[in-house]
Amino acid sequence: MSAAFHDHFSEGSRDYAAARPTYPDELFRFIASVAPSTQRAWDCATGNGQAARGLARHFAGVEATDASAGQIAAAPAHPRVRYSVAPAERAPFAAASFDAVCVAQALHWFDVAAFHREVHRVLEPRGVFAAWAYDGMRVLAEFDAAFREVVLDRVKHLWPPQNKLLWRGYRDLPFPYEPIAAPRFQIELQWTLAQLIGYLGTWTAVRRYIADGHATFLVDAAEALRPAWGDDAPRRVVMPLHFICGRIS
Repeated sequence: MSAAFHDHFSEGSRDYAAARPTYPDELFRFIASVAPSTQRAWDCATGNGQAARGLARHFAGVEATDASAGQIAAAPAHPRVRYSVAPAERAPFAAASFDAVCVAQALHWFDVAAFHREVHRVLEPRGVFAAWAYDGMRVLAEFDAAFREVVLDRVKHLWPPQNKLLWRGYRDLPFPYEPIAAPRFQIELQWTLAQLIGYLGTWTAVRRYIADGHATFLVDAAEALRPAWGDDAPRRVVMPLHFICGRIS
């Protein structure tokens, strides 16, 4: 993969921060339980800092980096998180300085060979690497079918090629670590249709579709999906997570 930074996220960083779902605390608790200690963690490609703040509930200090200055500017402050702008492949950290390195929703954008060299350099002996991402959601069978027709089928040709790595659960990427068995994790939300449409507006493919001349796409999608959603009450939205985890020797 190219080492070039694919910046699909700086534009609309504050919308991204407001609309993207958060990760379950049991995921961060698991990472802390398998790390050699809970002193320091690095959240690489932190985006709006969601994973960094989750890690900060279980680690004494968290370094959170992102190549996008816009994303870092939109990340809320936290007393145990220090944000900085840096590419994943060139970390501004000393060797053997972290108990855990984590990547949420971003591994498929990296030059993974260069990134894994950095992970091995900055992790303590027996330190832990974890990466995770979601690529779909479930609401109700009727809604899911309508969502596929109204949204997924219309924008599927506009996804960047790197998304295929995510859709396959990162199975096609190298994993130079001793694997750690982990439970299955998923995001569970109570969202209104408006919140779901707000999240939809952060998708790279949707932003491209709108830019290609479909300015009213989000409004039109909301109207088309409303009958399958029902009333304005929140619905349970489930997003299964792909999760990989391992340690260095």
